Amino acid sequence: MPPGGRAPAADAQPAARRTRDPEARRAALAAATIEIIAEAGIGRTTHRAVAARAGLPLGATTYYFPTLDALIAAALQKAAADQEADLELWASRLRDAPDLAVALVELVDEYMADRRTVRIEFELCVAAARDAALRPLAEAWLHGLHELLVPHVGEDAAHDISALLDGTMLHLLVTGAPLNAPALTSAIRALADRTR
Repeated sequence: MPPGGRAPAADAQPAARRTRDPEARRAALAAATIEIIAEAGIGRTTHRAVAARAGLPLGATTYYFPTLDALIAAALQKAAADQEADLELWASRLRDAPDLAVALVELVDEYMADRRTVRIEFELCVAAARDAALRPLAEAWLHGLHELLVPHVGEDAAHDISALLDGTMLHLLVTGAPLNAPALTSAIRALADRTR
């Protein structure tokens, strides 16, 4: 221990001597990009806005992601990884659910509580419609939802229910309306029963 009996603060080292962590910077830039996309959309996302949000110099943004497309792709890849984690949660909840329709409606309601995340994921879908390189990221969510429903209701109903859920979530996102849980539960049951 130094004189005075106090350990040095973790950040006592001069900023110039700190080791720069490239992965931490990449992650910070991707996270900042996601925030900008959620607030302003992909079309208004810029290197300058991302650098300011991340608290990094503009040069760091262009150093790690020379093009805006590369920066946006990194952010959307992170969003896609977050989607995959959501799907794993949904799969585990549905596995033990006594009533599939009720469980799905509860999951949709919980998912829609974080409108920021929902906006990012729908931005990903819109971007994928324009950019073939991003399409696999968006398709992972669309196919993932379908695949987790198949064991419960079969192929046809899984297709119809996943389309219903996607449309419902988009509608709620755009209108800001609350979820009509009884109506969605009834619609899911009707689609599931139709193919049995």
